[in-house]
Amino acid sequence: MQIDRNTIKLLRIPFSFFLMPLFLFAFSQAKNIAWFQASLSFFIIHFLVYPASNGYNSYIDRDEDSIGGIEKPPMPTESLFYVTVFLDALAVSLAYFFVAQFFAFCLVLYIAASRAYSSKQIRLKKYAVIGFLVVTIFQGAFTYYMSMAGITGNPLPLNRDTVFILLGCSFQIAGAYPLTQIYQHKQDLRDGIVTLSYKLGYRGTFIFTALMFVLCNLFYYLYFQSRDSGMIFFIIQLFFVPIVLYFFYWFYLVSKNTENANFTNTMRMNWIAALCMNSCFFVLIIIKFFL
Repeated sequence: MQIDRNTIKLLRIPFSFFLMPLFLFAFSQAKNIAWFQASLSFFIIHFLVYPASNGYNSYIDRDEDSIGGIEKPPMPTESLFYVTVFLDALAVSLAYFFVAQFFAFCLVLYIAASRAYSSKQIRLKKYAVIGFLVVTIFQGAFTYYMSMAGITGNPLPLNRDTVFILLGCSFQIAGAYPLTQIYQHKQDLRDGIVTLSYKLGYRGTFIFTALMFVLCNLFYYLYFQSRDSGMIFFIIQLFFVPIVLYFFYWFYLVSKNTENANFTNTMRMNWIAALCMNSCFFVLIIIKFFL
């Protein structure tokens, strides 16, 4: 199996930065941290599982137009498929033997959902609502739950507080995900995919995203209030400010001209959101462990 430069590129390893916030959030809220297992879990999720998911999606879709993180993607080769299988197998093996069996089981579920989302046989992504729900659940609540399993070595107990935070995580992804689809309407339609963003339209996508983030904030507020940590909630709001400002500025641009719902502005939104949220949860980690 020859691994060429284009195969590495289609794994989109830097794109894992955009998916990092929920792991950092889980780390900031974990009570008992197994440091070696937590570090290995971070590596497994962000450098094995996410790149494998990206690569498999590129292998199946064979995108000719812009995709997340790559404006002009190269054509995938057969080696990309085998690399994704190897990365997934390595991820589950490392998790099973060096982290926790339950964490490995969570990874298997996540990988199965990711494959079902992209595969030609099941192709969940072609269904607007079902595809949206799969991404919202597995990249939201389930990712937080899976991350916590890797960080602590134990399943997250389900109670009122954890239900609040799991809902908050899923609504956070529910808000972000349609925006990532907004520049791909024509490309998706050519591939037989009708996304939620397409159904909502340009203006509707922004309104829907705003509503999802309101619900996200509501459940974060309920979570931190239930833990007598209301100040942490307001710290999070400070980091949300740049995201909100650019969001409304971009909404204004798209309202004037839908051509502004393009790859460049989408990636700019992604970068601002990722930088702010990763910084936010890193600050929460510092507050918890060093202050």
